[in-house]
Amino acid sequence: MNENQIVEITVQTLYLIIKVAAPMLIVSLIIGLIISLLQTITSIQEQTLTFVPKLIGVFIVVMIFGLWIMRNISEFLQQIASSFGTYIYG
Repeated sequence: MNENQIVEITVQTLYLIIKVAAPMLIVSLIIGLIISLLQTITSIQEQTLTFVPKLIGVFIVVMIFGLWIMRNISEFLQQIASSFGTYIYG
């Protein structure tokens, strides 16, 4: 296994992590922004108020995108496993 293969696997892995985490992070960001705006408008300064809506939002996103996330991860693992001999023997 040479340096180019290691870099390629690392780039693919990081891209996969970003791709599968993006829906949850985006929903959490949007919910946090909306709650922050509501807190600013109503002058409620409770820091724990954003936790439950974010948790519910992320749970809903996982339920909607869970199959897509698992499909992407399993395809990547199958790709790595199928070329495992190439990585070991060169």
